[in-house]
Amino acid sequence: MRIVVTLDVMLARRKMKSKDLAERVGITEANLSLLRTGKVKGVRFETLAKICEALECKPGDLLDVEEGNALVDEEKI
Repeated sequence: MRIVVTLDVMLARRKMKSKDLAERVGITEANLSLLRTGKVKGVRFETLAKICEALECKPGDLLDVEEGNALVDEEKI
């Protein structure tokens, strides 16, 4: 099982550009892009809370679970 970031879906629902979200949250567009693509190992709760506040959602709206063995996938890298 692995955690999948669905931030793009919420941005589309809110009709908000990632540039605007990055500005509201106070992070760089590059860091937001890494988060959107799931290329980060973690996110600070403070940052997650700011994203949720800006998008008027809950953390569960931004994260999903994908079945499968994440450890096997990581070992292939």
